[in-house]
Amino acid sequence: MPTVKEIEAFLFSAAPKDLAMSWDNVGLLVGQPDQIVRRVLVALDITGDVVQEAAAEGAELIVAHHPVMNCKWLPVQTVRTDTPQGRVLTELIRSGVSAICMHTNLDITEGGVNDCLAQAVGLAVLEPLGEDGCGRVGILPEEMTMDVFLPFVAQALHCSGIRYVSAGKPVRRVAVGGGACWNYHADVLYKGCDTFLTSDLSYHDFLDARAMGLNVIDAGHFPTEDVVCPKLVSMLQSAYPQLKIKKSTSHREVFQYFLS
Repeated sequence: MPTVKEIEAFLFSAAPKDLAMSWDNVGLLVGQPDQIVRRVLVALDITGDVVQEAAAEGAELIVAHHPVMNCKWLPVQTVRTDTPQGRVLTELIRSGVSAICMHTNLDITEGGVNDCLAQAVGLAVLEPLGEDGCGRVGILPEEMTMDVFLPFVAQALHCSGIRYVSAGKPVRRVAVGGGACWNYHADVLYKGCDTFLTSDLSYHDFLDARAMGLNVIDAGHFPTEDVVCPKLVSMLQSAYPQLKIKKSTSHREVFQYFLS
């Protein structure tokens, strides 16, 4: 059976550490490098529910996308059980569950988050979106109207809801950015895209998109990135057929939508 550090090395061979952005925190973040692994749980985030699920499954390791600690939006200053992050870290350690996180390196690498997202929505002839290699640009086999493309995206990504701005243009050349990628909008325009599929847009981002004449779809952070989790399961299962590996069933889209 492999150790935690051997699985980390395998994941870094697929998503090299040097691809990660300078502010990011990737790799083995919690746990014992020499721990023997028999069961692995894969999830987009390491939440309290995910830790409980891993412990109930007898998993020694969680492989996740988002870092559980020391990232620019979630720095660790304390580990206290009266804070959400502190409870998660404490429960990981108490349960003897290690945590490996592959974040922006998995966004950028070939076959990672953005390739999985592009594939899910039917894009072909892919190229990187940003200079850093993040995001993808592709072409639909056939031109669609936004009225047709929106339900297609919702079904493909299992979205609870979608926010969007239509510029009145047909959809054919599409840029995708899993998670919060609006900062690549200049690259989207430079690449000649009519549509940008990403998430976490603000009110002013939507106003700017309309002024730019760009179709923009905010399909949600979870749906645009969770597409990589089945890929991680299949990669790990192929490399380690002796292990029991599953995708989390407790971790789902956090947003709900009310329509009046």
